[in-house]
Formats: sequence, structure tokens, C-alpha cells
Amino acid sequence: MPKRDSAPTGAPCWVDLMTSDPDRSRAFYGELFGWTSEDPNPDFGGYFNFFSEGVHIAGGMINDGTSGTPDLWSVYLAVDDAEKTVEAAAAHGGSVIVPAMAVHDLGSMAVVTDAGGAAIGMWQPGLHRGFQILAEPGAPGWFELHTRDYEATLAFYRDVFGWDVHTVSDTPEFRYSTLGPEEEGLAGVMDAAGFLPEGVPAHWSIYFGTADADATLAQVEALGGAIVVPAEDTPHGRLATVSDPTGAVFKLVQG
Repeated sequence: MPKRDSAPTGAPCWVDLMTSDPDRSRAFYGELFGWTSEDPNPDFGGYFNFFSEGVHIAGGMINDGTSGTPDLWSVYLAVDDAEKTVEAAAAHGGSVIVPAMAVHDLGSMAVVTDAGGAAIGMWQPGLHRGFQILAEPGAPGWFELHTRDYEATLAFYRDVFGWDVHTVSDTPEFRYSTLGPEEEGLAGVMDAAGFLPEGVPAHWSIYFGTADADATLAQVEALGGAIVVPAEDTPHGRLATVSDPTGAVFKLVQG
């Protein structure tokens, strides 16, 4: 598998799972993607890491229910200065969920909401450089934001994270932009105002790569997960949406 040492500034660099049952989640993703994992570390609030081929691929933490947030996957963007980026987020229509904080010598993290209300994390690397495998089976393959406030959201990511935004489509039926040129894009933003169900907030989704989407769907169900959207062929590969045994939703991309 090709490995990368670090992510470009503003690009997705880390993903982690908030789970109400860490042991079950560790077993599920271990079977599904072949990941290994470490025991939750009490020195880091019970945080743990998943590994693929011996390198960091994702993180996890306990969801004790006190926040009222369901189990979910989160995306973090690489930044050079977490404190300044938090300040920029607040100045450009966002709000602060978790202020910038150092995580020992591993790096600094923060979580904000963007101008459309979607939560997005940030990571200023120290010793921990983020996931080191991308766009391979069992690794993060694509990152996509569905928002009801498309123009303001694009401006937010330009101004706060320095995105080089490229328009893929700008019709009433389909408005979509990417971070970087489409063929080299690192993440996407979709105008979802017309189809996001009432009560579903703007949110980021993670696509994990798979060599066979249909076989992976069968395995998800066998391991206690569920199929949310069956596999379908698209110009960008065969895609599907699933949830793990505790309800955290993620997507699959083949090809």
C-alpha cells in the first residue's frame, strides 16, 4: 500500500469514531477492514487508535451519551496553527465546539462548526501525522460534506482552511465543488438543501475503500451492521452506505 507522511494543509488528515461500545466497534472494524487496534488509553480519555498494515488509519473514543450525540465518524482537516484556525472559524460564521488544545506532543486539535452548521475537526500535527494510507481498500477514500448553505460553506472553507475550491457542477439539480481540481480532489462539498431530510443536520461523510462493495455489504450485515443504501454504480465507482453495530454511518467506495 502507498503511504503518505503528512496531509496538505486544509486536507482531511484524520478520522475518528465516537462509539458507545468500543470493544464491539474494535471487533467489527477489525473483521471488516482487517484493522488492528490498541486498548483505550486512560491517559487520553480512553482514546484508542486503529492500524492498517501497522500504520495509523483511524481513531476511536467512548460515547458516554452525555452529549446527546449519536455514535458517528468525524473528519479532521490538517492545519498549521489550530488556535489561529479556531479564531478564523469564529470570525467567518462558525462556532467553537472544542477549543484548540494540545494532545501531549502528538499535536493539537479542535472542533468547530462551519458556516452551514456541520461539525469539522482540525489537527495540527506533532508526532502524530494522521492516517498514512489513503484511497486503498480498508482506508479512507473520499470525504464529502452535505450542506444546506452551499455558498456560505464554500466561502468558509476558502477563508478558514485555505481551500482551493473547484466547481464540478453548478446546475439547480446538482451543485458540487471539490478541494483541488476534480481529478486531484481531496474532498467534496454538495449542495444538499433539496434532499437532506428535516432534522438531519449538515454533516461530513467518510467513504472507505473496498475491493468488492457487494461482498463488503454482506460482511457488514454478518457482523451486526446494516445496509442504509444498497450498492449502486456511479461515474465515481460503486457506492454504498452502511451503519456499524452501534449505528455509526459510513460509506463504501469500490473503484
